[in-house]
Amino acid sequence: MTVRRVLLVVLLGFASLAQAVVLEGVGHGTIHNGDLEAARAEARQAALRDLALQYEARVSTRDTMENGVVTESHMQVAANARAHNARVVDEYRSGNLLRVTVRAEMSAGQGSCSVGEAARLRKRVAVTGFPLLYPDQARIGRLDDAGEILPQQLQARLRASGRLQVLGATTTRLFDDLLNAPTQQQNDNSLTNVVQVARELGAQFVVTGVIRDLGVADPSAWGTSVLDRMQRGIGAVDQNRRFAVDLMIYDGFSGSPVYQQRFATSAEWNAGPGASDGFGSEGFKQTAYGQSVTSTLDEMADAVTSALACQPFMTRITRVDGNRVTLASGATAGLRPGDQLNLYRSAQYLDSLGGTPELMDTRLSVTLNNVHPDFSNGRMPQFGGQVNIQRDDIAIIW
Repeated sequence: MTVRRVLLVVLLGFASLAQAVVLEGVGHGTIHNGDLEAARAEARQAALRDLALQYEARVSTRDTMENGVVTESHMQVAANARAHNARVVDEYRSGNLLRVTVRAEMSAGQGSCSVGEAARLRKRVAVTGFPLLYPDQARIGRLDDAGEILPQQLQARLRASGRLQVLGATTTRLFDDLLNAPTQQQNDNSLTNVVQVARELGAQFVVTGVIRDLGVADPSAWGTSVLDRMQRGIGAVDQNRRFAVDLMIYDGFSGSPVYQQRFATSAEWNAGPGASDGFGSEGFKQTAYGQSVTSTLDEMADAVTSALACQPFMTRITRVDGNRVTLASGATAGLRPGDQLNLYRSAQYLDSLGGTPELMDTRLSVTLNNVHPDFSNGRMPQFGGQVNIQRDDIAIIW
């Protein structure tokens, strides 16, 4: 190794040390029914939170004033830090209370999304059909299959990213009133049947949309007469074509919208009669319009990935047997033995059965010990009957 390379390695080592700080954090856990491992895991998580707050804590306050008097005060504490080489250096038990001391190298996180454990997990997403608002516009170029081919191409891009589990449901249509979508309400006051679709597919999110425009700028330019062909050949008519689609993402557990945006472009539709045989066909791809649409689809896929990056990972509880919990997600989602998920009760009230379920934090977690491809199970500190955890409640990693 040359002197220059040795110097470079030393400098990089100093840079790394300058960014990382070794700290110790203390956490406590309560031993329930003699389950020492669950208490140890709880105490370790608390110690890691203590480390993060020691390294970098952000405190925000919000006060509400009426007539010059503070009537409400809210304070929120958050941390943005990453722990490396964490290890337990001390453990002390006093009765049912366990104290754990963890030592770790702390450094600044790369942003709120990358710090959370959910960033490494693959959320399950269902992509439904994108119906055409004006089907007659698809006649030129035989693009009437756009409502199914477009979401199929979007699925392919999302799968290629490797960040999501993608489920196909391109024949499913969420909206009855395309003109007013997604604001048209159903009889139960919900915007769509997205919750039902998500439940049937086992999806955390549902991606859908409406193709608003496939029209050509000048419909008269596409006649079949000799004069029409001559005018197209010499560029005497406007051959541009529009593309506009509304993209929407819904949370599958509540039906609430997570993201909505319109994507639009236009370009020359320079396909000769019979040259294009469907949306996404080879003839379609060779047109300037097809290439512009392809770029727009890339933007849509990036938008979906970015919109879901900061969302927590959520999965349904499918079975509770004593303190044993089975979840509807497993190794294909990135879950591993030892992972801990926070447990939330999903509650609906008699006066709003069709409304959004309310999630209530039980302040308990399940630690996984068996992970299979599509499901996993683990144990929580207390029996399900004691804390009313049951089937269809939610497990979350933030």
